[in-house]
Amino acid sequence: MLSLYPAIEPFLHYHLSVINEALTHEVLTNDASTDQISRVEHHLYVEQCGNPLGIPVIFLHGGPGSGCRPSHRCYFDPQLYHIILFDQRGCGRSRPYGALAQNTTANIIQDIESIRQHLGIKKWLVFGGSWGATLGLYYAQHFSEYVSGLILRGVFLARRQDIDWVYSENGAAKFFPDAWNNIVADLPLSQQSHPLPAIYQQLTSNNIKVSNAIFNKLQHWEASLINWQDLVILEASSIKEDAKAAAIIQLYYSMNQCFIAKQPVLKYIDKIRHIPTKIIHGRYDMVCPVEQAWQLKKHWPEAELSVIEMAGHVASEPKIIDALINATNNFAKSFK
Repeated sequence: MLSLYPAIEPFLHYHLSVINEALTHEVLTNDASTDQISRVEHHLYVEQCGNPLGIPVIFLHGGPGSGCRPSHRCYFDPQLYHIILFDQRGCGRSRPYGALAQNTTANIIQDIESIRQHLGIKKWLVFGGSWGATLGLYYAQHFSEYVSGLILRGVFLARRQDIDWVYSENGAAKFFPDAWNNIVADLPLSQQSHPLPAIYQQLTSNNIKVSNAIFNKLQHWEASLINWQDLVILEASSIKEDAKAAAIIQLYYSMNQCFIAKQPVLKYIDKIRHIPTKIIHGRYDMVCPVEQAWQLKKHWPEAELSVIEMAGHVASEPKIIDALINATNNFAKSFK
């Protein structure tokens, strides 16, 4: 069974500034109102690893709201790959941290394209898991001419039913009723079946006790779904605001159906049908059920799907690592 490549350090890392014009609504003192254009600037943390003359690959992290970790560099042979990683808007080492302004899927894929242009890369392999797989699909559908291949893990299609699987009583709650009860028991009955707005309101509350309490419950809930690895559940006294900010971004995207409700990824497969694609999904993924990968394969018979038995959602599971390393090695062999 293959394991991650040895730890490596970036040969270059920096922040890349991207600016969007945002429409803001200002209420005037005479009860009139006006729309104004403001400039929103994000500073994306970007790093490059491996062989600068190698096969270009962009790593898209999950979440939304998380960030890149050193282990993410290690799914690629550093002798063969030019590995590019970045922290998405509001995430990780990007600034402003936790920002929601102009933080949408459309802006993130434009950021990906800005990085490609900045580096002068003609085509690159796009590698993403979970939310990163969503971004990979969405980016490829808008910029297919710059994508040499796709490796997608733990596919998340961002349909309403996929979000409801995690945040309603009719999804994973059926498998983990005790953990679900823990997160909704204190909510009014009218909010318990679909508690996402109430959870978001509590998480963003100025009352630190309220905010910390629901954050802890979210941690327990996510730990139940992941299930295949040990997670440290933070006590309220040790919660860091940066961890909470990541959770806020995730819920913000979830409440907005990841900003792609009008452009569902399954509807535009014809735009990317020609791109060599490997899909890897754990059979017992309780965050993104394998049905999502199955539906993607049904819409896209040309893509190769591997369902990994006795595996879940996490990229660091040994069987998932083995499948991903095999995928990157095989792509390198076929690269022209």
